[in-house]
Amino acid sequence: MSRLDSTGCALALLIVGATFLGWELGVQFFQAPVYILPAPSRILATLSANASVYALATLITLGEAVVGLLLGILGGVILVSLISLWPGLEQGVMIVAILVKSTPLVAIAPLLTIWLGFGVLPKVVLVAVLTFFPVLVNMLSGIQATEPALLEVFRSWHASQRELFRHVRVPYALPYVFAALKVSGPLALVGAVVAEWTGASGGLGRLMWLAYTNLNLPQLFAAVFILALAGISLYALMVYTERRIVFWQHR
Repeated sequence: MSRLDSTGCALALLIVGATFLGWELGVQFFQAPVYILPAPSRILATLSANASVYALATLITLGEAVVGLLLGILGGVILVSLISLWPGLEQGVMIVAILVKSTPLVAIAPLLTIWLGFGVLPKVVLVAVLTFFPVLVNMLSGIQATEPALLEVFRSWHASQRELFRHVRVPYALPYVFAALKVSGPLALVGAVVAEWTGASGGLGRLMWLAYTNLNLPQLFAAVFILALAGISLYALMVYTERRIVFWQHR
């Protein structure tokens, strides 16, 4: 890790620590009721007392988010591949994709629960629907932004459309794809939680819903803390993977 990265991490930790300290002192000073705003110490105590429950719920939600994200990435890559090989498909595919993207999650989630049941499948499908659009748009933008001169060089070597796609367009589009994944990773967690709110036997979304109905804010905030940490971890994983795969941009 470079000195700049170390300084950035230290500054981030300092800001987060100051925020939580201000939160704790503010709750104590104003004597805010626990059902309005619990102190971070109370939230951490709740999390510690129910560690096994939150661990299981986290595994369920994280599993749904990761599987759905992988399916969303796969769907976006397949559609972009088809558009790249047959450009005439672009307008039709984009219209359908925009229609799907424009439909609110709160409208899709109950329908998927009715159609697919209360198991894991509707959550995975919703996450996939939510995350494939950024991958589709960014990867398509990256492929279309490929330098024409570079394409002409490969065409002069009699490269086929498939070879152009694999060896020129895809490497050129990778930074765009990872830009989408940095957004889609944390977004996948949101999709999983929203889907769990419409009906689930487990997961952080279910814990949050039960806490909300019982006005148990420490339990609710504990789930929010875990989701925030999971989102940060997914983002950091995307950044690390990008540096390993798109290494030529980070020299």
